[in-house]
Amino acid sequence: MLAFRIEANAFLRGMVRRIVGTLLQVGQQHLSVAEWQDILLSRDISRAAAPAPAQGLCLWRVRYEQEGAPEE
Repeated sequence: MLAFRIEANAFLRGMVRRIVGTLLQVGQQHLSVAEWQDILLSRDISRAAAPAPAQGLCLWRVRYEQEGAPEE
């Protein structure tokens, strides 16, 4: 079983599945950590691996900041 905790202030459609798919490639040694970093910093979705299947992925929590309230 693998668990990924991914936090951001916004997500694009399919973004988390692409991140997980690419990280799985790193874990299976098809990509190096340096290659992962290059892909991430390039902001070029065409360089990412295929999206991970939706089966087994779940949204754990969504937090919204209250206007004027400090972040956690």
